[in-house]
Amino acid sequence: MSTATLTDTDVRVRDAVTRQLDWDPEVDASAIGVTAKNGIVTLTGYIGSYAGKLAAERAVKRVRGVRAVANDVEVRLRIERTDPEIAADVVRALELRGTIPDTVQAVVHGGHVTLTGNVNGLFQKYGAQQITRHVKGVRGVENYITVAPQAVLKDVRHRIVEALHRHADVDARAIGVTVSGETAVLTGTVRTWRQRESAEAAAAHAPGISRVDNRIIVEPPPIEVVDPLC
Repeated sequence: MSTATLTDTDVRVRDAVTRQLDWDPEVDASAIGVTAKNGIVTLTGYIGSYAGKLAAERAVKRVRGVRAVANDVEVRLRIERTDPEIAADVVRALELRGTIPDTVQAVVHGGHVTLTGNVNGLFQKYGAQQITRHVKGVRGVENYITVAPQAVLKDVRHRIVEALHRHADVDARAIGVTVSGETAVLTGTVRTWRQRESAEAAAAHAPGISRVDNRIIVEPPPIEVVDPLC
């Protein structure tokens, strides 16, 4: 993408993302490239860990004006680890988290971890993935864990709405909730990615829900141009 094709807004978003990556202590941005077009940010280059790659993505989503992220950063390990070493650490990490049942299994190939098995709640599925991504040597995680919850409660939609209203990061008035079988569907518009993800996390903790269909749209407020001389 040439600079000549960029609008002033594209340049501001790109520069803001670059500064945010440099600011975030979880991200080594020394080898990450950033482009932006119409609110879509693309990350390229490489980084030393999978957790760092995801941290870079989270950092980008915190920047005003970002509507979507294409994370093409490659994980290049500083110290190579064998698949058996990674697998052993994944198992230990899952065992240390008391909420993850021993029905969860991990297969490692080329540093990429595939999670399978059965759990009772969606939060356990998400939790296993979150734990695994921080294991040293992991290049990527595929989560095929199956959620087999107990029967959906009749008032589960009401419980999700209540949880959204309790959440400090979510404007529950802007979010619609419907429940179809074991699936919670979220709709509406929010200002930030953090609000969107917080709403999904709240719904994932509802008893009996095995899937969250998050259709919430992120619509950032307009970027104000501040005159530094004012």
